[in-house]
Amino acid sequence: MHDVRLVLLRGRTFGPSTKNQMKRETYRTLRQLAYYSSIGLSMALAIFIGLAVGVYLDRKWGSSPWMTLIFLVLGIAAGYKNLGLAIRKSRKL
Repeated sequence: MHDVRLVLLRGRTFGPSTKNQMKRETYRTLRQLAYYSSIGLSMALAIFIGLAVGVYLDRKWGSSPWMTLIFLVLGIAAGYKNLGLAIRKSRKL
């Protein structure tokens, strides 16, 4: 069999094993990108769910705006907790 080599910039050659390593690095980079982009979504969802529960309870019990404010604060706290967990997890990677 022929040894397939890729010639890239600056005259460096990479064999098949390095090509597989590049694929693994690309996969790892895409995986990290997906993980980090999900952090913002997670934070926004936590805040939105807290707000929605608060508005629902205010309408049900007629306690406006107290339940909305309480559950909004709880949603914000949950969002920051998710952010802290994500930071801890990323440090372990």
